[in-house]
Amino acid sequence: MSFTVWIACAVVIATVYALIKRYETRLVLLVSGLVMACVSMQPMMAFKQFDKSMTNGSLIIAICSAIGFAAVISFTKCDVHLVRLLTKPLKKMGLFLLPVCMVITSVIATAIPSMAGLSASVAPTMVPILVRAGFRPSMAAASVGACMMPAYFNPGVSHNPFISKLAGMDVMSFIGAHATMTLGLGLASIVLMTIICVIYKDYRPEGFECEFTKNNTAADDDFKVNVLYAIAPLVPVVLLVVVSLWVPGLKISVATAMLIGAIYALAVTRTNPQDATKKFFDGMGKGYANILGIIIAAGVFAAGLRACGVIDLFVQFLTHANEVAKIGGSFGPFALGVLTGSGDAAAFAFNEAVTPHAPQFGMTVDGLGYLAMMAAGIGRMASPLAGGIILLAGVAMVSPLEIVKRTAPAAFLMLLGLYFFS
Repeated sequence: MSFTVWIACAVVIATVYALIKRYETRLVLLVSGLVMACVSMQPMMAFKQFDKSMTNGSLIIAICSAIGFAAVISFTKCDVHLVRLLTKPLKKMGLFLLPVCMVITSVIATAIPSMAGLSASVAPTMVPILVRAGFRPSMAAASVGACMMPAYFNPGVSHNPFISKLAGMDVMSFIGAHATMTLGLGLASIVLMTIICVIYKDYRPEGFECEFTKNNTAADDDFKVNVLYAIAPLVPVVLLVVVSLWVPGLKISVATAMLIGAIYALAVTRTNPQDATKKFFDGMGKGYANILGIIIAAGVFAAGLRACGVIDLFVQFLTHANEVAKIGGSFGPFALGVLTGSGDAAAFAFNEAVTPHAPQFGMTVDGLGYLAMMAAGIGRMASPLAGGIILLAGVAMVSPLEIVKRTAPAAFLMLLGLYFFS
């Protein structure tokens, strides 16, 4: 290997270390990419990639509109009504309450495709319900954190438009092509968490004496749910699915669906349109800064790897060992997701650098991109550093490690299923 490749390896190790230490992800990826580009005497590769990534029209439209819509839903409290609508009918169901609550949370995840957002919306209602029914608080919290797989049905999830663009596919076609695996992973998570609950003896009818039960009273059961409000978070997803299946000629965009959903939310909640509009555009700005910012930085990091010759060397290796490509695309993003608490950086960097070369080592672009995306998401589910897990730990008044003790075994088995059946 050349001198620049060795330098790149050292930079990658330093990058992983910095991400584990929870330094600013965008800064770490940008600096690492620039260092590698400069070492290889090709600094302009990094700057040109920065320009290219920050003006990627299709990604900007899909991601920013989705985050803007999410901001409106949060502002109008429609997400709270959706959660209460789906959890209110629950009664004492014994152990079976756990999978029922997970199914409900999984449905909500398709409308709130962020672990932190889902945790913030669902946990204050779901955790008390489960604890009062006899579940240990750590298991109640873990059941919420293990429900993120169905979120990938949402076309607003940043990875979906990113990978579909790489593969030259429509975003809904990409989601549909892998829908069976996504659904399978979601169901597997529910079954595995239920089994883990039994193994860990996390359910008993008389309940558990713990910090949570001492400091929390019963949830407000008199909360009045407005069904029209509760429908609002689901409008864009339903609209996109219906159009793609039954009116494909209409070709409605993600941005259009999100805007219609926001208008519906405003209409039914009669929220001040001036305030809601500000929230929508504030959300769009945050979407560009927080999500596209990572995509841009990951692109610069990948450009640095290309400049040092690492990508060519890696692709050449994978070309002669096809199975290694699948291992790298699954276990690599998974490991980084666990170590850093965020699989986004790992998945975007891998998909930016390696996934376009998938046909050279016997895989499809969308197949390898999907593999990396889902593996990174599963890794985040098993990380005590993930923002959503930390938030859940705070709600349940337990250590993040207590939650991860329950989600990690399920996550590893789900990763094996993803690897062998995708």
